[in-house]
Amino acid sequence: MSRPHPQHGPVSLPHPLPGAVGLSHLSAYPWEAADGVCGGSPHLHLVCTEAYVVTGGRGAVQTLSPDGYRDTPLEAGSVAWFAPGTVHRMVQGGDLRITVLMQNSGLPEAGDAVFTFPPDVLADPERYAAAAALPAKSGPDAEAAARKRRDLAVEGYLPLREALLAGDNGPYLEFQRAAARLVKDKVPAWRELWKAGALAAAERTGAQLTALESGAPGYLADSRAYDASPSRYGGYGMCGRRDEYELPGTTLPYYGE
Repeated sequence: MSRPHPQHGPVSLPHPLPGAVGLSHLSAYPWEAADGVCGGSPHLHLVCTEAYVVTGGRGAVQTLSPDGYRDTPLEAGSVAWFAPGTVHRMVQGGDLRITVLMQNSGLPEAGDAVFTFPPDVLADPERYAAAAALPAKSGPDAEAAARKRRDLAVEGYLPLREALLAGDNGPYLEFQRAAARLVKDKVPAWRELWKAGALAAAERTGAQLTALESGAPGYLADSRAYDASPSRYGGYGMCGRRDEYELPGTTLPYYGE
């Protein structure tokens, strides 16, 4: 199934999941970080809300926003979600497993997610890209690189958290601004993905309502059922090992990896 790179023209997402959301499954990283906590790489999204639906185990999600720090316990049945601009860090407590629902599918894979690397790395797009990239999709080199970038993200995250706990949101606000500067040039490509995905899904609903109202619901003749299985198991995501679906309107490939 061919999918053009978002910089190579319009993308067609003919059969997205409801609302054109992204879908993946995560198992939190077991690696201990500098602060003694086992878990993932802190990061934020610029335009996407992300939701965790906990399916097993226990743990927590640590979040930073301009109004402070929060530690939210997670267990089977918990749901937690984060608006754009909220740093989140998934923390392992014991066999934590999560299904992730991501707004605007395709945008996170196209760079909407930004790690909390230290300021000097964020200020240099080439250094940031090198620190964020993985050399392979699997194997010991991929694991070593994923762990190294997690540690670098935690290195930048801890001062942000300490400042917020002290009542100073200045460093966090500057991190948000640095993240926005870093991705600015990607926005035109994101806009095309959004038009083809989430916006097109909403517009289809509008057209269907108009057809129903007019008494001519011909679109119902196109009804179909679809199914899928993960196309990659155990990939190295930001928060943990990731099972993903390489489907139009769901988890698109990691461009550049």
